[in-house]
Amino acid sequence: MKVYIDGKYYNDKNAKVSVFDHGLLYGDGVFEGIRAYNGRVFKLKEHIDRLYCSAKAILLDIPMSPAEVTAAVLATCRRNDIRDGYVRLVVTRGAGTLGLDPNRCEKPSVIIIAGKIQLYPPEYYENGLTIVTAPTARNFSNAVNPAIKSLNYLNNILAKIEANIAGCEEAIMLNAAGYVAECTGDNVFIVKAGQLVTPPLYAGALYGITRGVTIELARAAGLAVTETNLTRYDLFNADECFLTGTGAELVPVVKIDGRLIGTGKPGPVTKLLVEKYRALTQASGEPI
Repeated sequence: MKVYIDGKYYNDKNAKVSVFDHGLLYGDGVFEGIRAYNGRVFKLKEHIDRLYCSAKAILLDIPMSPAEVTAAVLATCRRNDIRDGYVRLVVTRGAGTLGLDPNRCEKPSVIIIAGKIQLYPPEYYENGLTIVTAPTARNFSNAVNPAIKSLNYLNNILAKIEANIAGCEEAIMLNAAGYVAECTGDNVFIVKAGQLVTPPLYAGALYGITRGVTIELARAAGLAVTETNLTRYDLFNADECFLTGTGAELVPVVKIDGRLIGTGKPGPVTKLLVEKYRALTQASGEPI
């Protein structure tokens, strides 16, 4: 594997950052997880746009233009013969001092890793996930805003640990007001009476690329889509539930906190949207 770091390529064993990098010391940086399908990078512009929005929010000046980052992502995919895979695009604050002051960091670093994706096992898509609600609440917007896809993912990791302790792959995270925000790495949707419902972004959800695509596909299929606050009660009594994310794509949920969702099997709306999403990923994207 060849890893891109600041304009050069390194063998994966020699791809390194400084121990003084603020991304390592403090989680000071931003990232994107991007998928490649059938020789194309899916929704690359949207991912690059979100990267720059995250960087702007933390006053991180990416030392490359969006066009240059785009070209570097595609070039790294070519270097690694990627047709179907996963790209991790990272921008750190760069090497600095042991103090917090970001102004002591000399220059941000851009890192691109293009490799294989670790997916949920096929049976999860066929039979659905069992998940729980995490005790750890989602960060609220005037702390570390969940809209910022930063290198500090400890809030999500704590909830992921709680999911693992419960024997589950994922966990619902509530915001400070007790409403559903998202999962540890995915956005949440339910189907109720033929309508698709998802928490609003201000509830503490990441501005998910797959979330947005799912809403577009649903509306194009004639489904009503609503963004509104949801409680655990709403999840328990949904007809269907599924999660969306770059890695997960669309994965059905059939049990939450011991309650069966709908029939306890992936529902027809979920299956329809999974089919449409997979067809879109195979037919669109930036050619590698």
